[in-house]
Amino acid sequence: MTATFDTVKVQMAHALALHEAKHAAYGFAHQHFGGKDGGPCGFAWVNIYKVRKNSKMGKALEAVGFRKSYDGSFQLWNKWWPGQSVDAADAGAVAYAETMRKELGLDFYAGSRLD
Repeated sequence: MTATFDTVKVQMAHALALHEAKHAAYGFAHQHFGGKDGGPCGFAWVNIYKVRKNSKMGKALEAVGFRKSYDGSFQLWNKWWPGQSVDAADAGAVAYAETMRKELGLDFYAGSRLD
């Protein structure tokens, strides 16, 4: 079965995933750092592979902020945690990827690295 995508479906999934990512990131910070920024500094993002830029899915992902990465994937950098904590940002990235995977039925992956 082939999944069909439109911009509205991707936008709705993105809004839900962003909500879940913020909830996870702030929850992590509250649990481990008393609600403040803490721990090592770093970055987090979400990737999806094998999506062509000129496809409906590629255009819909671009509409919500994804950009083509050097490795050919579409990538969305941290929009869910305003601090420098790689742990909180990563918790948000994992939640975002899981929500998008559930909503769209595609493989989204969370990534992070230390600064």
